[in-house]
Amino acid sequence: MTGRSLHAGSPTGAVLATIDRRFVLHAALWTAASLLAFGLVAAIIPNPVFGRQIPPEPFAIAVWLASAPLMGVLGATYSAPASPAVATHSAPASPAAATSGTAALPITFVLEPARATPREGTVLGTAAGIGAFFAIGCPVCNKVALVLLGTSGAMSVFAPLQPVIGAVSLTLLAGALGWRLRLRARGVACSV
Repeated sequence: MTGRSLHAGSPTGAVLATIDRRFVLHAALWTAASLLAFGLVAAIIPNPVFGRQIPPEPFAIAVWLASAPLMGVLGATYSAPASPAVATHSAPASPAAATSGTAALPITFVLEPARATPREGTVLGTAAGIGAFFAIGCPVCNKVALVLLGTSGAMSVFAPLQPVIGAVSLTLLAGALGWRLRLRARGVACSV
């Protein structure tokens, strides 16, 4: 990096300190799984099992491609083991040594991360994933929209809302990811 370096004390540096090779591998696997699963079920990837009556709109492909890496990194925050990051802080041996100017051996405190409390999965990330799925799917193939609105309602009401649903789901995914990465950096992110 040129100019400035990221310090471990900064929020960005703390998050980057938790990302290692295993985390990147888990994120890549979750991203590939998200791309494949959503692409096949929403029939963006042509396949003999699932089909679409209406071809995917460009926004659906954009939401599909943008949501997969977000879901991948979010999934990695749950599945990748946290690296044992500990912070150290040095202090003088005694207050008298600090004020007297005498050389004393410093005491090093090792601050271990707080232990995670048991938690369920994030509702925010789940809602965002479901929203992304509704955003990229065929409007008349969506059974919920079809039952609630009928075929014409699915096309006239639900189809125009799909880009909005996609934008909201991407925002929610980014928010859930930021939340999980901050928890991971503090050492309190729980696994699934």
